[in-house]
Order: sequence, then C-alpha cells, then structure tokens
Amino acid sequence: MNKQKQNEPSESQVIQHRRQKAEFLTENQVPLFPNDFRKDTDIELIIENFGQRSAEELEECSENFSVAGRIMALRSFGKVTFIHIQDHTERIQVFVQRDVLGREQYQLFKKFDIGDIAGVRGGLFRTKTGELTIKAEYLQLLSKSFRPLPEKYHGLKDVETRYRQRYVDLLVNPGARRIFTVRTRIIRHIRNFLDSKGFMEVETPMMQAIPGGATAKPFKTHHNALDMRLYLRVAPELYLKRLLVGGFEKVYEINRNFRNEGISTQHNPEFTMLEFYWAYSDFKDLMVLTEEMFSTLAQSMFNTTIITYQNNQIDLTPPWTKMSFYESLETIGGLSSEIYKDKEKAGALVKKLGENVQTGEKLGKIQAKLFDILVEPKLVQPHFIYHYPTDISPLSRKNEDDPTVTDRFELFITGREIANAFSELNDPVDQKERFEEQVREKEAGDDEAHFMDEDYVRALEYAMPPAGGQGIGIDRLVMLFTDSSSIREVILFPLLRPEVTGS
Repeated sequence: MNKQKQNEPSESQVIQHRRQKAEFLTENQVPLFPNDFRKDTDIELIIENFGQRSAEELEECSENFSVAGRIMALRSFGKVTFIHIQDHTERIQVFVQRDVLGREQYQLFKKFDIGDIAGVRGGLFRTKTGELTIKAEYLQLLSKSFRPLPEKYHGLKDVETRYRQRYVDLLVNPGARRIFTVRTRIIRHIRNFLDSKGFMEVETPMMQAIPGGATAKPFKTHHNALDMRLYLRVAPELYLKRLLVGGFEKVYEINRNFRNEGISTQHNPEFTMLEFYWAYSDFKDLMVLTEEMFSTLAQSMFNTTIITYQNNQIDLTPPWTKMSFYESLETIGGLSSEIYKDKEKAGALVKKLGENVQTGEKLGKIQAKLFDILVEPKLVQPHFIYHYPTDISPLSRKNEDDPTVTDRFELFITGREIANAFSELNDPVDQKERFEEQVREKEAGDDEAHFMDEDYVRALEYAMPPAGGQGIGIDRLVMLFTDSSSIREVILFPLLRPEVTGS
C-alpha cells in the first residue's frame, strides 16, 4: 500500500466526519432534509437552450433558474467554490461566492459534501475556460449524504456490488442510467406500436392456482385465508387466450414472469415478457409483424435498421432469414437426418456433446438439445426457425400437412432466443390430450412439464377463434439494443444471493 493510501481516511472515518458536519449544520438551524425548495427546470433544458450561446449573449440574459440535484464534484478556492450538480437529465457547473451568499451562509455551505443533494438558484455565465455555469444567488441543502460516493475510495468496480447497490451504480455510472432510459423508450415504442395496430393492453393474474403457458418449473406460494397453494405465473398465455374466447380479438400484456430456474447471463428467475394474441392470424402473419416492430424500433432509436451488438453488425432490415427446424439441424448444425431422426444416435450425440438425456425422453426433446448446442449459437443475424417438433410444443397447432411438427417459430438474434410464436391450438380435444401427455411426463419426473388445466379446456369448448400468439423477451431485447452482454445489466434489481455480513 502506498503512502497516499495509508494516509487516506477510511470510509468509516469519512462517515463519522460527515455526521459531525451534519451536527454542526443542525446546531446552526440548517435542516438536513427540508422539502420547501422547488426546481423550475431540468439541467438538460438549460444546456439545450443556452449551451451554444456566447459569454456576451449570456451576460445580456437576465433569466434565473432554479435547479436541484446531487453534488458530484466540489473544488474550493477560499472565497469561491465550484461544484457540479447532477439531476436526472444532465450535469452543470455552479459558481459559489462568499461575497454573494454572505459570510455566514458561505461558512455553512462549506459543510456541504460531494453526494449531498442541493437546490441552486441563479443566472448563467461562462467561465474563463468557456464552461456554461450557474452563478449561485441562493443555495440550499436538500438532503445530507452520510456516505461518500464510491469513486473516491474504492470505486464501484465489483459487478455484484453494482447490481446489489444499483442506486449507487446509477449515480456514478452514466452508462447504467442510459441503459434504463433506453429500456423505457423500448417499452414505450412497443406499446405505441401495438396500440396503433388495434391491440388492447390487459392484465392477467400473477398468482395462479394452475401455472400454465410454458414448460417451466414454477415458484410455489400459499394463500392463508383460502388455505390454498398458489404459483407465481410462468406465463400469461392461457389467460390471454381465454380473452380471445371472450370476444377480444387483439390483446397484449407486458408482464412479469417467474421461473424457478438457474441464473446466467441470459436468465433471471424474474423477467419481463411481452405476450400478444391476434385472432384470425397465424404464425406467418406474426413473422411480418415482428419484422416491422423490430425494424421500426431500430429506426426510432438509431435512425437505422443496422445496430451493433458485441462488435457484430446486426441487420434488422426485413425480410429476415426463415428456416425450418430440421433444415437448420442439417444446414447449420451439420447433421444428417440419419442421426437426428434416430433416437439412439441422436441421444448418443447429445451425450457426447456434454448434455444429459433422461430415460424415456422423447425424440423431439433430444433434437431440441442438438439444436441448442449446434445451431442456436450460430444464429447471429435474425433467423425465424419454424416447424418445431410437436413433442416440445404442447400449446401449438399441428401442421396440417405434417402433424409431427407444429406451426411455431422462434426468433433468434445474436445466438439467443428473442421470441417464440405459435399458430394457436384451439381444438379442445387435441389440447386435452396434450395436457394429459404433459401430466404423464410430470409424473415421470419432468418438473417443467405442463399442468392439466381443465378450465382452459372448457374455455376452448366454447370455441376460440383461430389465432396467432407470441412472446418476446423484453430483457433480451433491451440487451440487444443497449449492447449489453448480461441480462443483469438491463434489470434494475436482478436476483442475488443474500448479502454476507460480518458476525
């Protein structure tokens, strides 16, 4: 450890010193947490409207501004001090003079720290270096920070600390703030896009007696008053399709889902999905709609349909590549039909590639594992992979020409699944048989198999119109549009293990 670091106060010493400053301010009748200051503008608007004006033009401007934000930098030169104030939009320099505030107020101001939230009122000028600056005529402490911002002491470099203390990450990391600003814009675009197409946004239960809509292991909970087991939803699908039965023809939900699965750079147990259902459409119609949704999103964000992800140029210009599931195993995975259509050979290859094959596992599931290993990582540009095996598509309509496959597609970009869509199964007899098969698989040990849902079958018996339905992973979409390599970067508060504290 060098001499400078040895002499640098510890964080606990800094906190103690800040508390002493707070006591001094309190003793001098300075409230630490008042709520009587009102800002009248965002810093970004000041920069937009006055950032290009010359020093002479600013001198002629008599307008004053009230801004509020966090002190991010502080440089004192005796009777004058420069600080930088950051609000939710931007950062601006503030010039504080003892001769303007008065000796007493200036001495109180000297007890302010980096990290404190302050309100400032004053006019604009340019310093000798040309920086746009507010000349403070009034300065007020709005919230005292007892902890120092991390950059001065240890930085916020540890990834898990960034996620655990996201509030600090957002303060000191402009890139993190940008990601979540972009996320909001993406969701707003999707809503506007679907609304413009005549879709209606709805809400469906997050706690369900029978979890359905996806093959996934659910989280369990318990309702005390009714003394009944409930599950956090794995998907809203079956409720949204009940609404098709009820007469709504275009519905969507931007929803939180919960799946009791592993955590990785692409998976978080709690995640956000868009699901929408469109009566009198099929999976081919959804391909066209998805191309339009994504390409217009890129245009609105970047004024181009070509974006960069992890140094790869991704072209979202329609139309995108379309390929059947089995064709992809051959042309991209390099497999012959002799291998992937033979259960024993396919299973042996899966094991050779390092994956497990369960006893009694169906051929379709084994083929899906081959796809995950040999095909999916290579789908960098947008690919619609369609006609999945019926074995792995319990809610999808069988293809009329080949009932061993379903009218389903998955969209892959940058080697990961972004969307999953079906021509929906609306035959109640077929649906019940598939549920029964899922129940048998669950009884055989598959805890991701679908539950039987008698009420959903009953809904289908009232006749559901032919329809297409689709789910899009919002988190992965945000990863794509913000060039983020981990799903944790695009979720404000990802799931983490409990923090280990000292005994």
